[in-house]
Amino acid sequence: MRRYTRLAPLGLLLALAGALSAPAAADGAPLTHDDIAWLRRASFGIDSATLARYRELGRDRWLDEALADRDDHLPPAIAQEIDGYEAIATPPAQLVMSYRETLRQVKAMPDGDAKVAAKKAAQIHGRELMRQAQQAELLHAIYGSNPLKEQMVWFWLNHFSVYGNKGPVRLLAADYEEHVIRPHALGKFRDLVMATLKSPAMLVYLDNAQNAKDKINENYARELMELHTLGVHAGYTQQDVQQLAAILTGVGVIRPRDAMRGPRMNRRGRFGGFDRFGGERPGVVRQGLFEFNPARHDSSDKVFLGQRIDGGGFDEVEHAVDLIVRQPACAQFVSRELAEYFVSDHPPQALVDAMAATFQRTDGDIAAVLRTLFTSKAITATAGAKFKDPVQFVVSAMRFSLDGRPITNAQPLVAALNQMGEPLYGRITPDGWPLDNASWAGSGQMAKRFDIAGMIGTGRAPLFAPDGTLPRRQPGERPDPPTLNGPLFAQAMQPWLSPHTRDALAQAKSPAEWNTFLLSSPDFNTR
Repeated sequence: MRRYTRLAPLGLLLALAGALSAPAAADGAPLTHDDIAWLRRASFGIDSATLARYRELGRDRWLDEALADRDDHLPPAIAQEIDGYEAIATPPAQLVMSYRETLRQVKAMPDGDAKVAAKKAAQIHGRELMRQAQQAELLHAIYGSNPLKEQMVWFWLNHFSVYGNKGPVRLLAADYEEHVIRPHALGKFRDLVMATLKSPAMLVYLDNAQNAKDKINENYARELMELHTLGVHAGYTQQDVQQLAAILTGVGVIRPRDAMRGPRMNRRGRFGGFDRFGGERPGVVRQGLFEFNPARHDSSDKVFLGQRIDGGGFDEVEHAVDLIVRQPACAQFVSRELAEYFVSDHPPQALVDAMAATFQRTDGDIAAVLRTLFTSKAITATAGAKFKDPVQFVVSAMRFSLDGRPITNAQPLVAALNQMGEPLYGRITPDGWPLDNASWAGSGQMAKRFDIAGMIGTGRAPLFAPDGTLPRRQPGERPDPPTLNGPLFAQAMQPWLSPHTRDALAQAKSPAEWNTFLLSSPDFNTR
């Protein structure tokens, strides 16, 4: 029975520090507390569709289906929304070329108000493309049919982090998520590494676009080993970093105009990646904006991770990546990162070892490693130990609140992540946003989180207004809050609420306050 009394003070919510209550019988519900705890980690937040599919298939088949990655779709309204974004619908090369042409035209304009206005319009357009990339990722996370895959897309976007405000990366962010990370989120880790290595967003962000013979830039080589694959203390040396940087010379980005047209002579009498007869120059590798240019490559022999690599163009890169991902340190590093994200800040070493063994046995099959993780007892033994980072909080709150109802404006959610300090493509350093609880549970963070809970719980965010404008209301009229105190809550949360949360909910004086208290509670903010 719903009961709304007077407003519970914020201090009461801040005092809700208890862990989830002990498992209890589901009072006739077919799913147990262990089922719900498992789903809260395997999904990006529970909604009715997730519960229904889990009931239909059971845990093992639900996991089989998710890891098989055969049915990755969006509701038609959301797919249409994303497909309509310029950042998604336009090839990256065309986006970059058009943007640069606009900047060239602005630069050629005489000084004055018109030039200032044109420059400002170009900057606004660039920021809008970035916002579209952020909205597309959030809409995928909230509405994607495979919630485990959506978590992995976000995990890898963070693991292979790029900073959107560096150079043209903001124009390439949507392509990075759609065509670099998403297709490999549940595939082979080596393929994911190679996809990011060929990504113009990564090559620009970590400066390998400037890495050339006699002008070595070690930035990407260092982060590829330290942050993406092996970890900090994996036994490699500075010599290995230098050798990898040499191997990566010539791995860069082609001019967008050349990426969009066939063989054509440039001002130096050369034909881009082609010879004068239209054939590709020997050794050139191209894929969209990516290019390996042997003319910029150090083709000498190298010794990397104790292995000799003969000078041989792009084959050196393939060989080096093979060596990296087959290192036991790579299996340990990636497995530990996954276990920290899904299980706890300090996952059991036995779990990490088991995942690493699977990684090595399956040649880095991400789905197989996840199967080891999600079939282990550790996945629910620590239920409630992980505090949701802002992305997990916003996505799970929207999945729970909307329960599949499509929105037309995800910009308020992008703004919410900005306010909570975890903007998508907003991490300046390449280490990605932290995975530990303490980074997101400070008092300042909690105050912002309660504000966002109120925005969602009261229904005041303009999520259903395409242009972001709020509907006109009469004086004193308030927006309709979503109905969180419904069947989904009764099945997925109510039986196992802590006493503190029950007390707080009992003090709510309106549905909007009840929603806000629930979304602010430790029961909702942990998994």
